[in-house]
Amino acid sequence: MEINWLVQIGAALVPMIIGFIWYHPKVFGTAWMDAAGMTEDKVKSGNMAVIFGVSFIFAFLLSFAYGAFADHWNAFQAFFRSVPEHGMGIDPTTPFGSELKGYIDAYGERYSSWTHGLAHGTIMSIMLILPIMVTNALFERKGFKYIIINWGYWAVTLTTMFMVVAQFG
Repeated sequence: MEINWLVQIGAALVPMIIGFIWYHPKVFGTAWMDAAGMTEDKVKSGNMAVIFGVSFIFAFLLSFAYGAFADHWNAFQAFFRSVPEHGMGIDPTTPFGSELKGYIDAYGERYSSWTHGLAHGTIMSIMLILPIMVTNALFERKGFKYIIINWGYWAVTLTTMFMVVAQFG
């Protein structure tokens, strides 16, 4: 699998762009500050260079999640790779290998799209991110508003990142 670094960097910028809009005071920023127990002084006391720098590093790491969890075409290519401990793989020059490779390649082309990223981003947002965020919020004694604002941000963000990587990656 060849990595398109420009797409990965673009996907890593998505959380910052969406966060700028999502947590703006005229959108959810004021409600989030209230739900999170944040004050203007607390916000201003943070080292923004460190906060944004570390956030970008983790967003860059997250930009590879689509390839790891949702890029089925790349996963299916493993059938044709030589793995010594598992055998030689399927020979794509045989009739069976050729037919299977044709199906997999057609599948990969059909599902390398923003809609595939949308589907997997939505599924992961509900099945992975929501349970983690609700569990943390319960132990932190945070309310429903806090959960919905933060989960909504990550659902939109992860889905958009997946859409970008699926379409252009």
